[in-house]
Amino acid sequence: MEDSNRTAENGFILLGLSTIPYLQAIFFSLFLAMYVTTLVGNTLLIVAVRLNTQLQTPMYFFLSNLAFIDICFSTTIVPQLLVNTLIKDGRISLLGCAAQMFIYLILGTTECLLLTVMSFDRYAAICKPLHYNVIMSKRLCISLTTGCWTVCLINALIHVILMFEMPFCRSRHVNHFFCEVPPFFQLSCTDTWLNEIAMYVATVIIVIYSFFTTLTSYIYIISTIVKIHSSEGRHQVFSTCTSHLTVVSLYYTSIMSMYLRPHSAYYPETDKHISLIYTTVTPMLNPIVYSIRNKPVKGTIQRMFTRQRNG
Repeated sequence: MEDSNRTAENGFILLGLSTIPYLQAIFFSLFLAMYVTTLVGNTLLIVAVRLNTQLQTPMYFFLSNLAFIDICFSTTIVPQLLVNTLIKDGRISLLGCAAQMFIYLILGTTECLLLTVMSFDRYAAICKPLHYNVIMSKRLCISLTTGCWTVCLINALIHVILMFEMPFCRSRHVNHFFCEVPPFFQLSCTDTWLNEIAMYVATVIIVIYSFFTTLTSYIYIISTIVKIHSSEGRHQVFSTCTSHLTVVSLYYTSIMSMYLRPHSAYYPETDKHISLIYTTVTPMLNPIVYSIRNKPVKGTIQRMFTRQRNG
């Protein structure tokens, strides 16, 4: 107990998802399976794009970046969740907590902007096919990706500095499974208005703007699809866009519901479930929805395993 208290004074104790033993066993098995699926699916996509020159297009360049983000995003959070669930020890140092918060903020917000860039890429490919190669030049692709990372790095740095300048005198027990921003407002004994304003502004500028820009792109895409004469082609493209939009909406709306609520509307158990959506569920679904179902990617992966068996 004394050791736990000393650790809490220098860092925090993450209370995790549940203290009920049988639920902990279920959570461990479930999230381990999801994490492995995330790693395998996203890694296969990156390798497939690297091996197949036909996949080295703007769309798959962005998808590879998304896959890399999803691998890092899950790895920042899920392994620690698994360890804490297994050994029932949620201790984390102040530096470790700040590092986790910084990394997840960069990756989470970069994914928001990258999904917007990907929707614009799909808009250019479907609505402006004759000008696609001119619009989505290699230089523009690199500039857009670099811009996403730069903006989100600065955003994360601001939030982490503001957060860890606050005194945490109420408690060092964080009722969450990782170091996420909203739960920490409950621990500070000072006014958190500046932190909350910064969080709301960032959410509006990055998340809401990204969501509505993505939604607008898909509206134009769907309106173009409706004009396709081939019913088979129309059905295939519409099905793909619908699945994309479903996962994108799940990601954006879960983040907005977490970061746009007032300080007083804090419900720890609900917040944990919401956080699981964008930290574990969507990183697992993205490679399946965006690429693994595609014939070129599927064919490349099948050839990879065929060569491995024959070799």
